[in-house]
Amino acid sequence: MVIHTPAIVLKSFSYGESSVIAKCFSREQGKISLIIKGAKKSKSPKSVHFQPLSYVELVYNYQPKRDLQTISKVSFLGYWSKILSNLRSITLSMAILEITDKALSHQDPYPTLFSTLVDVFQEFDKDKINPNILFWFYECALLQNLGFKPDLGISHFPGIVLPDIHRNKKTTSLLSILLAGDIKKLPNNEIDYKDSKIISSYLWTLLKYHCENLNNVKFKKVIRDILN
Repeated sequence: MVIHTPAIVLKSFSYGESSVIAKCFSREQGKISLIIKGAKKSKSPKSVHFQPLSYVELVYNYQPKRDLQTISKVSFLGYWSKILSNLRSITLSMAILEITDKALSHQDPYPTLFSTLVDVFQEFDKDKINPNILFWFYECALLQNLGFKPDLGISHFPGIVLPDIHRNKKTTSLLSILLAGDIKKLPNNEIDYKDSKIISSYLWTLLKYHCENLNNVKFKKVIRDILN
């Protein structure tokens, strides 16, 4: 079966002498792994498409019994050049890619989450909304799409106590906006240190509780420093 799908490249690495393996988050099939044969050859035009954060259109012949799908065609759908010039935006964007990779199972489609991810990167590129707010917005969308929508009235789960988000009405108000899922209604203001720390800790605690693989996120310390 031939699959045509937009996708965002999560990560890529060398395989053998001339090939590259790329993990991508696709709209049609969720997270997939592709092998791009000959990508490291000097005459191959494909390698440039499989850098992390690339937004591409993929065509491949899907083989259900294979862990690695073989790419047939690839082309760019968009390019977020401004993200690369903003240290905070590029760091949070790369963190989003890693979180997405670790949180999702292979070939489990989340088309709504995919659309949200594209929207978030587009807003990062426009550089008009606080990058921290965009990061938290995606964390909320990830939790909801995985079936773990936060309930602001719940303060604990078995084995953990959640950070107290009710000390400040601004904290719960912002979380309510984030959970509403409308990126067009996100506020564009700076968040003070205490609110940032609570929101960041609250969402990250929930994600780690529901997704065990997130305990080994490489960007963890950098994310904490930026968001706080």
